[in-house]
Amino acid sequence: MKMHSSIKKSLGYETYFKEEKVLSDWKKRTRELCKPCWELHYCPYGPVVEDYPLLPIMKEEAKSHNEYLKLCLKTGILGSGVVLDNARRKWFAKEVKEFDLDEHPEVIPRVLEEAACRVFGHVCPVYFVAEPLTETKNLRKHSRSIPRDVMLKVVRRDGQICQECYKAVPDAQIEFDHIIPFSKGGRSTVENLRLVHKECNREKRASLNDILSENPIEHLWDLRDKKKRKKLKSSKI
Repeated sequence: MKMHSSIKKSLGYETYFKEEKVLSDWKKRTRELCKPCWELHYCPYGPVVEDYPLLPIMKEEAKSHNEYLKLCLKTGILGSGVVLDNARRKWFAKEVKEFDLDEHPEVIPRVLEEAACRVFGHVCPVYFVAEPLTETKNLRKHSRSIPRDVMLKVVRRDGQICQECYKAVPDAQIEFDHIIPFSKGGRSTVENLRLVHKECNREKRASLNDILSENPIEHLWDLRDKKKRKKLKSSKI
């Protein structure tokens, strides 16, 4: 399927650029750089992320949202049950009037989706501003090759127990699984590797959903609620 022009525009390409050129460029960017938030556990770009492009909304989601706006205008009530005020009514009416389904792509290439922030949705600045260069002689590339000393450290740390099924692993069955998948930028380090059976490793999918919440905002509120409940519980003791 041909890449939609709205995707090219959002990433700063002219519409006449061939899809192969755009994808080749982004495959190179994502191969040489990984999101710093995966290693640092926080976003070093902060509010600057909001200045970077958002990928366009896909066709099915855009259509569903437009139907929701029409329903709100018809009933005068938002999905939350709140009465639709005049400001929102004007805004919704404008959105419905100007809505063009053809402006939205049916699909977005995976390599682009994975470059987007899981919290805010903006394409991560690292793929625009960072270079695959460091103060050392090595490029900032990650390799599937696992150094022997790293393997030994992982085996000792995990006690030769499969971290998926928690059974002992025979020497011939030992494999090393990337917690953050290699295909998503995960590095071959002790911290990002775990010991698993060969069979268990084959069953795992290279998906970030196994370690990241599909809805980070709801996850954040859940964590805050748990913290509040824990604090309240400890105060009653």
